[in-house]
Amino acid sequence: MKPIYLFIAILLMTSCLRSNIFEKNVAIKNHRWSEKYTPAFTFEITDTVSDYSMSFNMRHTDAYPYSNIWLNIKTAFPGVDTTTEAKIEVPLADLEGKWLGRGMNEIWEHQMQIASPLKFSKTGTYTITLQQIMRSSILPEVMSVGIRLEKIRK
Repeated sequence: MKPIYLFIAILLMTSCLRSNIFEKNVAIKNHRWSEKYTPAFTFEITDTVSDYSMSFNMRHTDAYPYSNIWLNIKTAFPGVDTTTEAKIEVPLADLEGKWLGRGMNEIWEHQMQIASPLKFSKTGTYTITLQQIMRSSILPEVMSVGIRLEKIRK
């Protein structure tokens, strides 16, 4: 009888966790992100009632030379040929130069919220494209970038 209670307890605890809807990261070749390389992330939206939160993910070495990153984020909507664009700055370090993410040895990981609450008005397939728009056409020491999209629980 005790194993069944343990199973029910684990089931109840995991059902209360935030549901990760979509997360994908792509490796940056040679750890050098060119402004010409624009990774795309495609996901399906079936729930237009809920609010969502979108985060930008980035892994870099301790030698990344900037305290931020500027991005051009393009969104392609289902059933429409046009895209929208948003230019945003994502801080990666505080004013003293201390990285804001989690670090282990020389590797730093950031997951910075870039949109919340976010509503999707149509069901279907969406594509988010990331482009770095820093003054340097090639950003050194960037290992991977990605996005995370999750429902906001009320």
